[in-house]
Amino acid sequence: MSHTLRLNLLRDTAFGRGDGVAGLVDAEVEHDEFGLPFLRGRALKGVLVYECADILFALQQQQKLTSQWEQAARFLFGEPGSTLDGNARLRVGNAVLPAELRQVIAYQMEIDRAKAGELRADVLNGLTTIRRQTAINPETGVAKDNSLRATRLILRQTSFVASLTFVVTPPDRAKGLLAACVKALHRAGTRRHRGPGLLEASLHFQGTPITDEWFALFKHEVSQ
Repeated sequence: MSHTLRLNLLRDTAFGRGDGVAGLVDAEVEHDEFGLPFLRGRALKGVLVYECADILFALQQQQKLTSQWEQAARFLFGEPGSTLDGNARLRVGNAVLPAELRQVIAYQMEIDRAKAGELRADVLNGLTTIRRQTAINPETGVAKDNSLRATRLILRQTSFVASLTFVVTPPDRAKGLLAACVKALHRAGTRRHRGPGLLEASLHFQGTPITDEWFALFKHEVSQ
């Protein structure tokens, strides 16, 4: 079944890869061989797990957390404390830019291999911006020495799509819980709690939005 998770960036966002580029940026974004930014499926699944934990806690506070909800969480994400893929029935792919764009860039690099590196840099620069910040001494209001940091951010209004693969057909409760996690997902990437990373997420099946349809299952079960 062709399920997808779509992310639309509402603010510039850093899908960081954990290192920088000497003389250019201290924090580089994850990008592929074509210079196209992406978010690894493991990281995307991680933020969904985080939202799921918050939802289960909220259900517990309202005395509506049942073993069925815990089973639904295990169905989607595996056993708590295990690896993100351990016993999970949901596989989350990398969140990537549209296939059409990737095909165009790949074609351009193929017909002009001598300039592939230059084109890769142009693609990355065209989809991102570099933000420079310094740490300020709260007592003096002056920038701290050697505190200038440069972070590459993916430009707002960029959209990504990640494949969602169910090993077996998901029960309604798992569908509802996943939709609730997606609706709760508003930030991703590094430094997301400091401004960057605001986004909107939605579920789709064969191109048709299904977030509200599946979320209705969650609301129905919770209201019982």
